Amino acid sequence: MANVEHSGRPGDAFAAGAAGTAKARLGMVRAALWLIAAVLAVRQVTVVLSTPKGERLTDLETWVGPGGVLHVNGSLYDSTRFTGTPFGGLVLKPLTRAAEQALGWGWTFGTLLLVVALGLVAARALPQPVSRRTALLAAPVAISLLMLSLPVRNTLYLGQTSIIPVLLVLLGCFAVRGERTSGLLIGVAAALQPTVLLFAPLLWFTGRRRAAVSTGVTFAACTALAWAAMPHDSYTYWVHHLAGVGLGRPADDLANQSLHGALLRFGLTGPLEIALFLLVGGAVAVLGLRRAVRYARDGQLLLAVALTGCVAIAVSPTTWQHQLLWVLLALVGRVGKRASDRYVWPVAVVLVMTLPAKMMLPNMPVLHPLRDNVVLLAALTAACAVPFLSRTSPHYQVPIPTQYAPPVEARWKHVPLLPFLRRVLTRPNLLLELLLIRVGYSAYQQVRLEAHGGSNEAARATAEQHGEQILAIEKFLFMDIEHWVNHTVVNVDWLRVFFDFYYTSFHFVVPLSVLGILYVRRPAEYRWARSALGFATILALLGFWLYPLAPPRLMPGLGYIDTVHGVQDFSQPDYGTLTALTNQYAAMPSLHFGWSLWCGLVIAVLAPKWWMKGLGLLHPLFTVSAIVATANHWVLDAAGGAAVVGAGFALTYLLQGPRVSSRAKPAEINIAEPDQEKDRTPS
Repeated sequence: MANVEHSGRPGDAFAAGAAGTAKARLGMVRAALWLIAAVLAVRQVTVVLSTPKGERLTDLETWVGPGGVLHVNGSLYDSTRFTGTPFGGLVLKPLTRAAEQALGWGWTFGTLLLVVALGLVAARALPQPVSRRTALLAAPVAISLLMLSLPVRNTLYLGQTSIIPVLLVLLGCFAVRGERTSGLLIGVAAALQPTVLLFAPLLWFTGRRRAAVSTGVTFAACTALAWAAMPHDSYTYWVHHLAGVGLGRPADDLANQSLHGALLRFGLTGPLEIALFLLVGGAVAVLGLRRAVRYARDGQLLLAVALTGCVAIAVSPTTWQHQLLWVLLALVGRVGKRASDRYVWPVAVVLVMTLPAKMMLPNMPVLHPLRDNVVLLAALTAACAVPFLSRTSPHYQVPIPTQYAPPVEARWKHVPLLPFLRRVLTRPNLLLELLLIRVGYSAYQQVRLEAHGGSNEAARATAEQHGEQILAIEKFLFMDIEHWVNHTVVNVDWLRVFFDFYYTSFHFVVPLSVLGILYVRRPAEYRWARSALGFATILALLGFWLYPLAPPRLMPGLGYIDTVHGVQDFSQPDYGTLTALTNQYAAMPSLHFGWSLWCGLVIAVLAPKWWMKGLGLLHPLFTVSAIVATANHWVLDAAGGAAVVGAGFALTYLLQGPRVSSRAKPAEINIAEPDQEKDRTPS
C-alpha cells in the first residue's frame, strides 16, 4: 500500500482519466461544429442553385453570360453594369468561353472553397496566445460565421468576386513567406479593389517596407497592364468615373455603406458633400490607420488588418453589401475588463453582420438614419472608437471575474446542453440583453407572420373554421360572452375609449417597465422572470403556427365591432391595410393576456408592498377585459395565454431551478473565475 501510495499511480490514472474525458468532450464539440459548418455550406449552395435561372448569380450573368458586358466589343462601362476595375475585367475575360451552366456551378463551389480557405486562414491568424480549445474550435466557428454573414450570402447569390481581395490580403499577411510575395498578393487585391491600397501604409509603418513597396509596384503593374490592353476602359474607370464612382446602383442606395453614400442619404449634394466626405474620410483614415498600426505592433495583426479594412469600407466612394466582410473580422478584438462584458463586442458584430438592419432596430422614422447606416457605423466604431485591449493589459487573458448569486440545482440533472442555466449572474450585460430582446421580438414577428404561409388569404378559411370551433366550445361551456361585452362597451363612449387605449398602449410598456425595474433593482430575479417570458413566447409561437385562429372582429356575419381598427370591409380578403403588416390570425394563445399575466404574477411575487401586488394583478384583469371588449380575442384565447405563461414558469423551474433572490448575504455570493465556473460539474 505504501509503495502504491508513493508511486503516484492512482493520482496519475485519475488525472489521465479526467484529461481523456475532457479531450473526448472537446472532440465531440469540434465534430459538432464542423457538422454545423458543413450543413450551413450545403444550405447556402442549395439556396443558390435552387433559385430559378435569371434570379441567381445575376452579377456574374451580367458580366459573362450571353450578351454580358465582357462579350461586348465596346467599353465595359457603357451600361455602368460592370463595377469592377479594368484589371478585374481583364481577368474575367477568359471565363466568357465557359459553358453557362458549368460556369454557374463552378463559380458557386469555387466561391465556397474560397470562404472555407478564408475561415482557415483567419482561424490560424488569431492573436497569440490562445488556448488549445480555442485553436481547435476556431476554424469551424469562423467558417460557420462566414457562411451566415450577409456579405458571403450576398456574394454567393450574386456571383460576386469580393471574397478574393479579402483572402489575398490575409494570405499576404499570414500565409506566405517573404515580404515581396506578401506585397505581390496584396497588390493584386488592390488592383481588383483599389481601397485595399490602404494596407500599404499599414505594412510600411509596421516595419514591412519591402512588402509595402511590392504592394504599390504590383498594383501599378496590374493597372498598367489593363491600361495597355483596354486604354479606353481604363480612362473611363480611373478618370471619367474617378475610380469607379457612379458605376452600378445610385450612390445613395442603402446598399452603399460608405461615408459618401451616407452623406447623400442625409440630403447633402454637390461641392459641400464632396468636401465633407474628403474631410471626414481623411480623418477616419488617419485615426483608423494609427490604431491599426498600434494593434499590429502589439501583436494583434489580424485585428489591425480588420481595422484597416473597416477604414477602407468608410472612405471608399461606394462600398456595396458584398464588400463588407472586414467588419466581421473585427470581432477578434477583446473589449472590456469584466468577464460579463467580454462578449458584448463579438455578439454585436455577429448580429450586425448576420441580420438585416430592419431586424436590429424598430421601424421608426426617427431611427431610420441609424438603421440605414448600421454597418457603416459598425465599421467606423471599430476603426476609430472601440477600446480594444492591448495584450499587455492584465485583463487581456484574465478579465475581472463576475459575481454570481448562490448557484441552484436544475430540476432535471440530466439535461445535457443547459449547464449554464444552473448559475445566475447578479446583473447580465445591458447591451446583450437589449440585443436579445430586440432580436427575439423580431424573430417573434417574423414567425408570427410566416405561421400562416406569408399571406392572410392563405389561412383565412382555416382560421375562420377554427373560430367557429372556439365559439362552439364556448357556447357549450356557457362562456360565449364576447358579443355581449363588445356591444355593451361600444355603447359607453368613455369605456370604449379606455379599453381601446389600454389595448394599444400597455401591451409593450408594462412588460418592458417590469424588465427594466428588475434589471436595476433585482437582477437575479430578472433572469428568472425573463426566462419565463421567453419560454412562454416560444410556446405561443407554436400555437400560432399549429392553430391559426380568426379573432371575433374578423369573423364575418357575427356582428362584432372592431373598436380599435375601425370597420372592416369583409368583401376584401385581407380585411384592411393592417393585415399587410402582421398575421391577423395569430389569436390563440393571446399574448396580450399572457404577457399581462406574466407581469401580474412577477409583480405579485416580488413587490415589497401589498398595494403594489394588488396593482400588478389589476393589469391582467384590465387586459382580458380589453381584448374581449375590443373583439380582438376570444375568452379561450386568454385561457391559452395563461397556459403558455404557466408552462413558461414551469420550464424555467425545471431547467434553471427555483428562483434565486438578489438579496443574498455577501458571504453567500460565490466569486469565481469564469473558467472555473465552466469546468464545475454540479453534484
